[in-house]
Amino acid sequence: MAASAQTATPKVADRQVNQQKRIIKGAKDGEVSKKEAVRLERQQKRINRSKKRAKADGEVTKKERAKLHARQNKASRNIKRAKKNNN
Repeated sequence: MAASAQTATPKVADRQVNQQKRIIKGAKDGEVSKKEAVRLERQQKRINRSKKRAKADGEVTKKERAKLHARQNKASRNIKRAKKNNN
């Protein structure tokens, strides 16, 4: 296994859990509309699929990890925007 590649994605997984909680809380508190929550959930599912594809060969390269983090950053911004839109 290359030194730059790893099979685990703990930070990605932790962020996914955190983002999921933010979406659920936002929907529960009325900060995120049902339509926005569905859209955000879909985005989370796409990130999960990307993570599974990256891990499929047993290694997550720096490039794959960077792409996952970029997608999570975008998702986080989308969650923040959705919450602000309904205040």
